[in-house]
Amino acid sequence: MRKEERLAQEITGLLGGPDNIASLESCMTRLRVKPIDEGRVDLAGIKKIDGVLGVVEAETIQIILGPGIVTKVAAEVSAMTGKSVSSVDEEDEDFSFEGLADRTKADLKKKNATPFKLFLRKIASIFIPLIPAIVASGLIAGLTNVIVRSGVNPESTLIEILNLIGWGLFGYLGVFVGINTAKEFGGSPALGGAAGILIINPGLANITLFGEDLVPGRGGLIGVMLAAVFIAFLEKRIRKVVPSAVDIIITPTLSLLITGFATLVILQPVGGFISDLITKGLLGLIDMGGFFAGLILAGTFLPLVVTGLHQGLTPVHMELINTIGNDPLLPILAMGGAGQVGAAFAIYFKTKNQRLRKVIKGGLPVGILGIGEPLIFGVTLPLGRPFITACLGAAVGGAFQAVFKTATIAIGVSGIPLAFLMEDGQILLYLAGVLIAYVFGFLFTWMFGFKDEMAKDI
Repeated sequence: MRKEERLAQEITGLLGGPDNIASLESCMTRLRVKPIDEGRVDLAGIKKIDGVLGVVEAETIQIILGPGIVTKVAAEVSAMTGKSVSSVDEEDEDFSFEGLADRTKADLKKKNATPFKLFLRKIASIFIPLIPAIVASGLIAGLTNVIVRSGVNPESTLIEILNLIGWGLFGYLGVFVGINTAKEFGGSPALGGAAGILIINPGLANITLFGEDLVPGRGGLIGVMLAAVFIAFLEKRIRKVVPSAVDIIITPTLSLLITGFATLVILQPVGGFISDLITKGLLGLIDMGGFFAGLILAGTFLPLVVTGLHQGLTPVHMELINTIGNDPLLPILAMGGAGQVGAAFAIYFKTKNQRLRKVIKGGLPVGILGIGEPLIFGVTLPLGRPFITACLGAAVGGAFQAVFKTATIAIGVSGIPLAFLMEDGQILLYLAGVLIAYVFGFLFTWMFGFKDEMAKDI
């Protein structure tokens, strides 16, 4: 039996069986499942399955499996349950959209979720489906940048093609974000995409309002999300009063028309104001704080990853790139994963627990490549103290990146691959910061972060 088949069978059984799964979704490292009856779920048993790196309880049960394998396991579970990935059984009245939303809110309230966490989860849900495309496009753009720096003619056909492939997504990202935002807030995805176009349309440059020329892209992804939320809200309200016979014509037309004027007059300027506030605030913090800003930002990033809320920072990274042309925040936060790698190496060399060593061996390669969740949920977080020492190692690396003002030209996965996205002349500086985070994560963990008796229950 293949590994993914075994995992799918064991996970499904401990989730209460195929008939207890209401919805199924996979992201880069996590299998997200919404059970019908949570009382039938054996979370402790799932955590003990060989190949499961951890479990997070949020609005769904999130089972950490690691990149690659999670997609295969999701396909196997889908075949066993009859649920398509990311689907909800709309025929069951108890699992209608409104019912699911109500129960989700109740579950989150029960788990003492704060409004800020709920907000970040909403933002994360918009960007999680876009991660594969963002990572792929960013990496191709970064590799193209490295090729050009090596002396290849930037106007050659090959470079033009690579730029087309790598940067194309970022030119139209507003459309994808608009689609996902409208979907997340209960509107029609296509109308959300149309709202996104309102923000990025080059035709804005030909319009003057109140004596000022409009600027394409002003407000960035924040403006796109505002417009998409507005059109979703408007669509639902209009639909309530429009006769069903003409709904398909009247509702979307009025929604788009009203949203168009509201976006140009109100939402885009508001989005621009919020964008400026965020970017100037972060840049001011990094410039003023320097060493200490990097220390705090990198040292506190991993707890955000644990909750899955770090994806909510994607629009912040994009706004920095759109506004100032680079992102000085991403190299600092990337040190979180590097600190984990250093801590994992220390544990691997100190422990005699073979199961723990096996988990570390599986998590280290992807950790070095910038995906730290397998090491977090499979190694440092269950052990407790190593998670803290990993954060301390990350803090030192983040301080280094802040002092030397490293920055990326696009967003992508952290770890070693992020080096390809660095500004001119900063690749070695970034890699030096990664090495520093490795070393200090290792030293802190080796000296006072881990004793082998901690691993007896792993």
